[in-house]
Amino acid sequence: MVDAIRLRDDEVHEEPAVSLDSFLDQSNATAVRIEAGEDARHLLPFLDRLSLIEIDFTTFGDGRGYSSAQILRESGYTGELRASGDVLVDQIAYLKRCGFDAFAPDSPINPRLMEEALNRYEHVYQATTDSRTPIWKLRHG
Repeated sequence: MVDAIRLRDDEVHEEPAVSLDSFLDQSNATAVRIEAGEDARHLLPFLDRLSLIEIDFTTFGDGRGYSSAQILRESGYTGELRASGDVLVDQIAYLKRCGFDAFAPDSPINPRLMEEALNRYEHVYQATTDSRTPIWKLRHG
């Protein structure tokens, strides 16, 4: 795994993330890691005290992490939301739209390609946590 890429300006959270099961069994952790298939909704009562939630992508084709991010952001989570694992540059813009603001990919991502991916499309088709107006709404009000 390479160093995390952050799209945030706040202080980097240094505490290692504990597993979801470990987090639910203790009361003092401020960073948690959700593995593929685990239910992010278990964290909803604790969002106000978490500084980092890391969601693992075991394969780039597994979309469950997108849903977890959406659930957490819609529930009010404002801390760092990090996508880790098999994260590809092609996914960065979509991950960001669902609420991810940090990435810890297994393989390095070229910063220039990432910037291009984030700025490639002026318009979007769906509403999500980033509050961008979908193109159909721009066209039809």
